[in-house]
This record gives sequence, C-alpha cells and structure tokens, in this order.
Amino acid sequence: MNLQDPIDILKGVGQQRLKLLHQIGIYTIEDLLGYFPRTYEDWSRITSIEDLLIGGTYTVRAKIISVPQTVKKGRLTITTARVQDATGTISVVWYNQPYLKNYFLRETIYIFTGKIKSYNGGLQLLSPDYEKLDVSDENGNLGILPIYVLPKNLSQKIFRQWMKECVEQVGSQVQEFIPDWIRKKYQLADFSYAIFHIHFPKDREHFLTARKRLVFEEFFLLQIGLFQIKKGIEKQKKGITFQPIEEMECFVQQLPFSLTQAQQRVVNEIQQDMCSSHAMNRLVQGDVGSGKTIVAAIALLHAVKNGYQGSMMAPTEVLAFQHYETLQQLLEPLGIKTALLTGSLTKKQKDQIGEQISNHEVDVVVGTHALIQESVSFHKLGLVITDEQHRFGVRQRISLSQKGESPDVLVMTATPIPRTLALILYGDLDISIIDELPPGRQKIKTYAVTTSYRKRLYQFIEKEIEKGRQVYMICPMVEESETLELESVLEYTENLQKKIFPHYRIAYLHGKMKPKEKTDIMELFSNGYIQILVSTTVVEVGVNVPNATLMVIENAERFGLSQLHQLRGRVGRGTDQSYCILISDAKNKIALERMKVMTDTTDGFKISEMDLKLRGPGDFFGTKQHGLPELKIANLYEDMQILKYAQEATQDLYKKDPHLEQENHYFLRQKVNQLFKNNDEVLVL
Repeated sequence: MNLQDPIDILKGVGQQRLKLLHQIGIYTIEDLLGYFPRTYEDWSRITSIEDLLIGGTYTVRAKIISVPQTVKKGRLTITTARVQDATGTISVVWYNQPYLKNYFLRETIYIFTGKIKSYNGGLQLLSPDYEKLDVSDENGNLGILPIYVLPKNLSQKIFRQWMKECVEQVGSQVQEFIPDWIRKKYQLADFSYAIFHIHFPKDREHFLTARKRLVFEEFFLLQIGLFQIKKGIEKQKKGITFQPIEEMECFVQQLPFSLTQAQQRVVNEIQQDMCSSHAMNRLVQGDVGSGKTIVAAIALLHAVKNGYQGSMMAPTEVLAFQHYETLQQLLEPLGIKTALLTGSLTKKQKDQIGEQISNHEVDVVVGTHALIQESVSFHKLGLVITDEQHRFGVRQRISLSQKGESPDVLVMTATPIPRTLALILYGDLDISIIDELPPGRQKIKTYAVTTSYRKRLYQFIEKEIEKGRQVYMICPMVEESETLELESVLEYTENLQKKIFPHYRIAYLHGKMKPKEKTDIMELFSNGYIQILVSTTVVEVGVNVPNATLMVIENAERFGLSQLHQLRGRVGRGTDQSYCILISDAKNKIALERMKVMTDTTDGFKISEMDLKLRGPGDFFGTKQHGLPELKIANLYEDMQILKYAQEATQDLYKKDPHLEQENHYFLRQKVNQLFKNNDEVLVL
C-alpha cells in the first residue's frame, strides 16, 4: 500500500462507500491519513456495572449473556440484550438497528459506551457505541477512540478500521518536510509520530504532542505560501510612482465633515505607498461606519489626477450601486467621470461602458465581478480597490489588478479581525486600521429580548416611524433552502403589512430577487419612501441609509456574532440615536453569551475575538473563499501562541534560504506547491 493509492484499494470500499468518501474529500490513502478526528472517546476508563448512575455516560466492559431480541413498537424496531460483568447485569437497548441482533455473540466480551437511564425500576444502557474486545488485549482496555465527522451512512467503526490499517501500513511512509532545525527549536514531533498519535493517541500527552506538531505545520505552510505570494508581487515590475497633487488638500477641506485622526493616518499611509516606486498592496480594515469609502475616494482622486483610471469592486450590486452614487457625488464636481458596471446591465449597456473604459472616457469604474470579465479592458488602470475583501478570493483580487501594468492595490474590509489573525488571511498585504468612528455618531443601544416583548417592540417601531425614522427588520434565517427563505420573507412581510402596520409603507429584499429589483427597493428606502424594510442578510454589507435608526433581528441566535455586528452597523450612520433589538427565545449557553456580548459592546474587534472563541475550531473566515488552504486542525483562538511561533519560524527560514533552494528544504518546497496548487491558488514556488 502506498500513500497515492486510490482509497478503494481498502477492503470494504465498494461503490456506495467510495461516493461517501469522495463527499468528504477522500480520494487517496494520503487523503484518509489527513482526515483528522473531530473529538475522542476515552474508553480506557472502565466503570463497573454496580457503580453506574442514572444520567451519566459510561464505558462498560461486559459479556453478552442472552441472545439479543428484536421487537417492533409502531415505527420503532427495538433491539435489546443483557450484559454482565463481575459486579452485576444491565439491559442494553438500540433503536432501529435490527441488524445488531446478528452481530452480538453470546459469551463474548464487548466494550460499550453510552448513557444510563432508568427503566422499569432498573437501569438501561441506551444506544451505546460498541467494540468487540480483542482477545489479545489482556487488560480489556480499548484506550482512546477517535470520532470523525462522517456522512450519515458511513459508520465510525468501519472508518476507524480503515484508518488503523492505513496508519499501521503506510504511516511511516509520510515524508518529513519541516527542517530539523525548526523542529528542534520549537520541540515538534516528527510527521509520522504526529499522524499516528492524532488518530490513535495512547494518552492525552501523546495527543497534545501530535496536535502541536500538526497545528504548527498548518500555520507554517500557510505563512510560507502567503509570504511567497507577497514576494511574487514585490518581484513584479516596478509600481507606478504617483506624484503629489495640489487638489488633494482643497478636496479634503471642502468635505462636509472633518476626517478622523484614524482616517487621516490611513490616508497618509496610502499616499506614501502611491508616491513610492513599489506597487501598493494594502489592506484597510475598519469597523462598520468608520469611513472607509472616503479614504477610497481620496486614493481614486490621487490616481485620476495623475492621468490614470481607478476601479472599485464590490461583492453585491446593492453595494456597488451605493459606492457608485457616493463617488459620483464626491468626484464628478471635480470633472472626474464615473461609471457603474454590473451583471444586470443589458449587453448593449455593458458594451457601451466597456468602450468608454477602454477609450479612457471613464476615469473611475465601480462594479461587481463583472469588472474582471475578459471583455473589460482598461486604457490606463492605476488603482484597484476591492471592498469587503472577505467576499472575494485572492485570485479575483489578482485578476482585477492584472487589468493594468502593476497598478496599486487597495483592499477594504469591515470584518474586524484581530491584527495577528489578519496576518494569516492577508499575509500578502500591508495593514492599515481605521479604529475610530466619525464624530457625532452615537453608540447604538442594543437590547436582547424574548418574543414576549413583541407588543412593546411594535409600539417602539411606531414611535420611531412617527419621528420620521426608518426601520430594518431581518427575517429568521432559514438554512434548509432558498425557497423556504423566500417563503419566510414573503409571509413575514405580509403579516406585518396586513395585521401589524397596515398604515406604513413596507417592502422586502431577499437573495432570489433580480439585481435591478434590489437596487430599486434600496433606492426607495434610501430616499425615505419605504418606512420598513424586511430583509434577509442581503443588507448585511455596506448599505448606508443615515435615516434608518432601528434594526430588529428575528431569531438572533441563528446568526454568528460578526454577522449580528455587521447587521447592527446598518443603523447608527446618522446623528440620531439608533437601536438594535435582538429577538431570541433560545436558552442555550452559547446563544445567551452571544446576546450578552452584543448588548455589552459595539467594539467590532472585541466582538470578532469573542466570535472566534465561541465558534472554536473551524473555518471561521471561510478560507475556501480566499483560495487559501482550509485549517483542518488549528484553532485560531486557542492556538495563537503556536501561530506566533510559525510566523517567527517563517521569517527565520527566509533569512536563511529566501527561495527555499537548499537541499534540506526540498520536501518543504514540494509540500507548499502541492498545498496551494490543490486549493486553486497561484503556484507560489
């Protein structure tokens, strides 16, 4: 057996199971070894039957003393068996697993792990996991068992058997690729040790040693990849050296507001980049409402007055239209021609705008993904801006920048990311942070209430509308399908219009609407005609209506903290006091913690840290969207120290061998190439 062998080489992998394995990305033996457990069950702690307590979960070593029986009760098929150890007997029961009747053998010892409940005056072991005891295991101890995230019809038992076979046969074949000097410095286990003990740890100490190595490895490879992307960008032709312009100071002074110190600091950083000889590649991170758009406008003005064109790409047509309107108002009085290019335009309109772009009749183009189509050709592109960068991938960002000769690149995001974590996702960018809100903005008052407050809430909504204000109402999020989500929005809106607020103008927004419909609705809401806007999370990003002062979020427990914060950021954009009402009847601990965080703080950075903490391991940022390898085992919140070590090791590595050309770095170079190639990313080495 070899690492690159197809997975169906394993006994028991037929067509059905092969499809299930493909569903979770397992095609080869190597893929299987890299599929790590979600959690573990410690079967090493055996409890005697006489010590079992109702409500507890226990592991029992016991012998089957009666032939298992199966009976049907309505739709249920119930399988029961009687088991015994040296201290007593207990009944074991499973539901809708009739095949177990033929699995268990009398007088044979098994290990069972399950929950204890009371039944007919005695105890019952409910739907336990089970393993036949290996006769060679004299202690009767199965140790720590891995539990994997598997498709519904793939059992833990058979998957574990495959894993054990592969770990034992080919685990030693895995090639070590982290240089010895790095492993020694950070006390990292070798690769084959880590692979074996992450799947079948002997004890907690072996598990932690294995996990530390694999977490370090994930961060280390990711940092190398990003470092190479950054170096690749720096190796490109020299960037444009923009000249300072006289109009800049006058433009800033004539704005109807003063820039905050944070905005001015970021503007200065951008100006320095643009006037240097290297191509700017900068991330501007600012919380909702911090004023990133005006910073972008100043950068665009600088590019255009130097004789170049600028482009700004947004993830949705609603947001693109809003940016277009804002930039048009700011820049057109200065003789700067702006245009909007989105997918919903007719072919004739697209062709017409495309011609204006290629002839340099247009100075600034705002658009969606339509901007990166092959047919779009710029005459002299000097500045590329992408907004809400977490919605785009690295490749899309690069595609847009390739429309010009080494244009400057500015990336904006309102998703607050702790700076160290930002270095993971945006390791190829310099980072600027707008950490201050414009003066006059009042803190949004946030309240978490149950559905019993609904009557009072409706009275509060009326009060705000009678003051001339407007209201967002976010529908419950429906995960099952877009169709159900659509029905939910329509039903919710109809109920509000007919039964609650028949005297107000109400409209709705949802993801299935055509882009022009969305834009028309947002325009009616922006100009104050629509008083209540019912929406799904389509308004989460970038919508700017200063007169809207109330955000109501139904079933708030279904949303992540960062998403709740983004939604809340749609209000509080004017000088009037704004409010966010979170409606939830959820009683579970995480939901209650989320509500508390939202009512306690409006600081996006604190909220994102807490979101990270509450979510725990997983794909917090949706790294697949970035074209970056997904983190399979590292926890961005808990493993911060290991991340710092990995960043430090990457810097040391590139001081020693900037191109990874040394013989002892050959396997590392191969690993990084493979990783980024498999993730549809630029081949970095």
